[in-house]
Amino acid sequence: MQTNSSKNVNFLPTKRGYKIAYQHYRSKQSQNNKSGILFIHGHGSDMFGSKAKAIMDWAINRDIDFTRFELFGHGLTGGDIMTATIGQWIQDSCDIFDHVAEKSQIIVGSSLGGWIMLSLCKYRTEKIDSLVGIAAAPDFTRSLIWQTLDKSKQEEFRAQGYLRFSDPNCGPDVIYPYQLVEEAENHLVLEGPIEFYGRVILHHGLCDTEVPWQTSMKIAEQIQSDKVEIHLNKSANHRYSEEEQINALIQSLEKLTSTE
Repeated sequence: MQTNSSKNVNFLPTKRGYKIAYQHYRSKQSQNNKSGILFIHGHGSDMFGSKAKAIMDWAINRDIDFTRFELFGHGLTGGDIMTATIGQWIQDSCDIFDHVAEKSQIIVGSSLGGWIMLSLCKYRTEKIDSLVGIAAAPDFTRSLIWQTLDKSKQEEFRAQGYLRFSDPNCGPDVIYPYQLVEEAENHLVLEGPIEFYGRVILHHGLCDTEVPWQTSMKIAEQIQSDKVEIHLNKSANHRYSEEEQINALIQSLEKLTSTE
């Protein structure tokens, strides 16, 4: 698979009854021992966003293994996102790790993908080389949804089964199911130390109105590695997809791949 086209998509069957859409570029050098790059998209996004495209183009040009995929309820994987859970998305990612991404991986996690990225430190530590967070949003179901509601709204959420939240970027409203928030309590990662000791680079925008930049500071505090960098961009919002911001992500990957 040599291109960025949505026509070149493979599907990985799961034991959960659906197939995960993915794209995988394999290095032409069979003896290349460099770690691959695994990109995990955010909530409501897909694998064809500008950040994933730019990173994939860069990886192919440098003949570095690259994998991107779509979580259940997103993109070509399909499924009802209202029935999805954090645990299910972690399983999706583990399946890709086990059956597609063969080498150790530099994981790039965007927003929700950053939560999944940190969760993989628990489930697939031995295959992770390093981490790159982009406005990583671990535990957002608790800190950015549940804990922002007063008691009456929490009861409404529980009774109704969902709540509608306005998009701070003036997009369509986002609907979160209660079962997502409830099940996510089993997968919180910031409640204690994160057992990862490799290299970590966290990117966050100071203009992020969806996930506060302090979240990246909290990740840095909890992760056990002493090789953690935080890059704050004063003008970046949650999307972190302006040209200079994407270039900063590429520079981080250049640093990580050049020091292997």
